[in-house]
Amino acid sequence: MNKLEGKIALCTASGQGIGLATAKAFAAAGAYVIATDINENSLKELQHIVSETHLLDVTDKKEIKAIFTKIQDPDILFNCAGYVHDGTILNSTDDEWDFAFSLNAKSMFHMIKAVIPGMIKKGGGSIINISSVSSSVKGIPSRFIYSASKSAVLGMTKSVSADFVNKGIRILSINGAHK
Repeated sequence: MNKLEGKIALCTASGQGIGLATAKAFAAAGAYVIATDINENSLKELQHIVSETHLLDVTDKKEIKAIFTKIQDPDILFNCAGYVHDGTILNSTDDEWDFAFSLNAKSMFHMIKAVIPGMIKKGGGSIINISSVSSSVKGIPSRFIYSASKSAVLGMTKSVSADFVNKGIRILSINGAHK
């Protein structure tokens, strides 16, 4: 039996990079994978590998709410959507700050909030948030906004974990290395 057989995994940003590799790995491990991305063309590669593909703009709260009316309650949420802003505090703008926090942190807030009720009904689940060592873990040059937004992901992950571990929900962040 495959390790994830019988589990439903909802993956964001599945069209490239870490999201694509994870959607493929979950499918290979036997999960029913629901791959999402903002780019329809990037999902085409996955159509014969995963169980379902859906367009999803994770910065749009209405789209997040709508996807949960179309899919089965996931056992696993893989929050991968993100943006790496390049710059120091001196050359960062409010618009760049708002965009990075909307995509890197607020989208995870909305995805987690949407998935937890179903996980509670099921008796548990797993939430995996992609963060970075470029956060509260370590300062990286020219990653001011990115580091701040990924620090928010770490804090959110720890808080949700403390609030829902007694409901059988495991939540963790993967703090990828930064070159």
